[in-house]
Amino acid sequence: AELVWRMGIPSETKGSLDDLRKKAREYASMRLEDVVLPPEDDMGIPSEDEDDDIEEIQSETGFGSVIVVDNLPVVPPGKHEKLVTVVRKIYGQIGTIREGGLWMPVDQATKNTKGYAFVEFCSAQEADAAMAQTDGYKLDKSHVFKVNKFDEFDKFIKVPDAYTAPAVKDYNAKANLWSWMMDERGRDQFAIRFGDDTELYWNDPARRCSEEVYRRSFWTESYVQWSPMGSMLTTVHRQGVAVWGGVGWQRLARFDHPGVQLVDFSPCEKYLITASTQEPSNPRDSATVLVKMFNVRAGQVARVFEGPLSDFVHEGVSGLPWPLFKWAGGCDDKYFARMSKNQISVYSTPDMALLDKKSVKVEGVADFNWCPTAPILSIYQPETGNQPARISLLQIPSRIELRQKNLFSVSEVKMYWQSEGEYLAVRVDKYTKTKKSTYSGFELFRVKERECPMEVLELESKTDKIVAVSWEPNGTRFAIIHGDGHRPDLTFYTMSNKQGRVGKVGTLKGKSVNALYWSPTGKNIVLAGLKSMNGQLEFFNVDEFEVLASAEHFMCTDVDWDPTGRYCVTSVSSQHQMENGFNVWSFNGKLLYKLSRDRFFQFLWRPRLPSLLSEEQEADIVKNLRTYSKKYEVQDDELAKEQNQTNQAGRQALLDEYRAWQREAHAILESQREEREALIGHIPEEEDVDMEEVDIEEIIDITEEIISM
Repeated sequence: AELVWRMGIPSETKGSLDDLRKKAREYASMRLEDVVLPPEDDMGIPSEDEDDDIEEIQSETGFGSVIVVDNLPVVPPGKHEKLVTVVRKIYGQIGTIREGGLWMPVDQATKNTKGYAFVEFCSAQEADAAMAQTDGYKLDKSHVFKVNKFDEFDKFIKVPDAYTAPAVKDYNAKANLWSWMMDERGRDQFAIRFGDDTELYWNDPARRCSEEVYRRSFWTESYVQWSPMGSMLTTVHRQGVAVWGGVGWQRLARFDHPGVQLVDFSPCEKYLITASTQEPSNPRDSATVLVKMFNVRAGQVARVFEGPLSDFVHEGVSGLPWPLFKWAGGCDDKYFARMSKNQISVYSTPDMALLDKKSVKVEGVADFNWCPTAPILSIYQPETGNQPARISLLQIPSRIELRQKNLFSVSEVKMYWQSEGEYLAVRVDKYTKTKKSTYSGFELFRVKERECPMEVLELESKTDKIVAVSWEPNGTRFAIIHGDGHRPDLTFYTMSNKQGRVGKVGTLKGKSVNALYWSPTGKNIVLAGLKSMNGQLEFFNVDEFEVLASAEHFMCTDVDWDPTGRYCVTSVSSQHQMENGFNVWSFNGKLLYKLSRDRFFQFLWRPRLPSLLSEEQEADIVKNLRTYSKKYEVQDDELAKEQNQTNQAGRQALLDEYRAWQREAHAILESQREEREALIGHIPEEEDVDMEEVDIEEIIDITEEIISM
C-alpha cells in the first residue's frame, strides 16, 4: 500500500508535507472495487480467477534495504533505458542491487518517467551507505538527488499536526579523548602486544621505568592501531573493528565488517577504512575484496568498494596493497585516491564521489604519492615502447601539471617526499649501455619554489647500491646509505648549501648500518644495523657531525622514536625466540630501562597532536630555555630524591630480610652444636680459622669514545 501511495504523488507536491498527508488520506479511504484497470492491461497485478504459476518472491531484508531517489529527470520512453543505466551505474558502485531491484515508475498517460525511482539493495547497510553518499548528488545543474529510506515515509505520514517540543535529555559527558595530553610531566604513552595480551604504559624515564595505564587479555584478535592524532585505539575482531578512548578506555564505537583484516584512518581521523579479502569457493574464480569507509563521528558507512582482487592489485604485485587509498596532505581529509590500470581515481569528501566524475588518465601508471602538506600528486609512468619513463607533479583539483621529467633506460623509480612537502627526491635506477647492470642517481624537485626547479644528484661512485634514503623531518637534509657488503657508506646531503643548491654535508665510511631513523625534531639520527647485523646502533648528531653514543641491542628488529624526539625504543619481536622485549634510550644513546615480554610482537608510541605554539613562541622558548628549565630541574631533583628514597627503602628491606635469615641460621646452627661435636669431635672457633683476602679484577664493560681535537 505504501508503494502505491508513493508512486501516486505528483512531482509538484513532493515538497509539501500537507499535500503528502492529504494524498495519504485519499488512498486510505479508497475502495479496491472502485479501481478500474485499463482493458487488456493488468498493471502487473494477477487475477484471482487465473492460474497463478508465478513464484512468490520474498524479501530477505524488508523495506529497510529500499531507497527512494527523487528529483530524477522526467524522460520520454526513448531515453528511459539510458536513465536506468545511469542510475544503476551510480548505485552499483556503492552496493549490490538485487535482481529486478531498480524500478523507475512511468506515467501511463504520457509514458514519461515520474522523476523518481526505487532501488533495493541486498542489505540495509548498503542502503544506508547509498542514502548517505548520494543525498544531494548533482546529476546535472537541474537535478540534485533527494534520497530517503522507504521505511521513513510511514514516519512522515504520522507527523502530528500540532508541534510538540521534544523532551530535554539529560546531559551525558563524553569521554575526554585528550586527557592524556594534560600530564603535568609531559610524558608519552605507548602500547605493546605480546601473546594474547595488550598493555598500555606511561614512559617514565625519570624513574627509569614504565608506569602501567591499562592492561587487557584478548582485547583484540590480531593487532592494535592508534589513530593518527592519538585520540583512539583500534582493536580488530572477527565481526569488525572497535575504537576505544578516554580515561577508563571505554568503547567509543563499533564498525561492522565481518572478516576484516586491514585498518587505516584518514589523517584528521574523520574516516576509518577497513578491508578484507575472501577466497572463492571455486579455485578458478578470483578472490573478492571488500573495502568500507566509515564516518567516524557518525559511525555510519560512507562508501563501499567491492570487486575481484584483480581490480585492486597493481601489475606485478601479489596481495592487496595497503593502504589501498592514499590521503592528500594539508587539506582536512578533502581528497583520497587509488590507482588502477592506466588511471588514478581521485575522490572528494564528504560526498565520497569521484572528483569531476572522471578519473585521471595516466597511461601505464606504476606508482603515485601525495605531497604531505598540499593536494599535489607525484606520478611515475614507466617506459612503454618508444615512450620514455615519466615523473610528473599534478595539482588537484585543477589537474594542472606543475612539472614533468622524461627519463630513459629506467630500471626502477622510487619517490621520497620531505615531511613539509618542500622537496621531492626521486631515486632513479638506470641501465648501463650494455643493459647488464644498473647505476643510481636522484632527481630533486623544489616543489614550493617558482616554476618548481629541479636538480640532478649523482653519487661519487655510480655503481654503489643504494640501501636506504631518508629525509630529515622539518629540515633540508637527507641521508643515503650506499655501497655493497656489510659495511656500506653513509652520506648526508643538504638542499641549501652556500650557493643555495644541493650539496654534500659529509660521509661516514664503512658503517654497520642498513636502516635510518631520524628524530621527529630532526638533528639527531639513529644509524641501525638491524636483524642480520645483530642490532648495532649509533646515535649521531648531524649538526655537530659526531657520534653521541654507540650501543648494541642484540637481534634488534625495530626502532621507534617517541613523538617528541626525546626518547627512542629498540625492540626484538617474536620472530626471534630469545630476548623478546624492548629497550628505552635517551636521544643521546643512554640506556634508561628494559622491559622483557615473551612472544612480544608490537610496540606503538601514542601519537601527539601538533603543537599549538607559533614559530615565534617556540623560538622564544628556545631563547629563554634556561629560565623555563629551572622549573623542570626542580621536578627532576624531587623525582631523583623520591627514587633514591624508594631504592634505599628497598635495599634496607632486603638487608633486614637477610639479617633475619642470618639470625635464624645461627640459631639452627647453635641448636645442632652438640650433635656436630659428637660427630666430628671438635668444632673450630672463629679465631682458629685463617682468613686471606684476595683481589679479583673483572672487566665489566669497554666504551670507546672519539674525542674531537
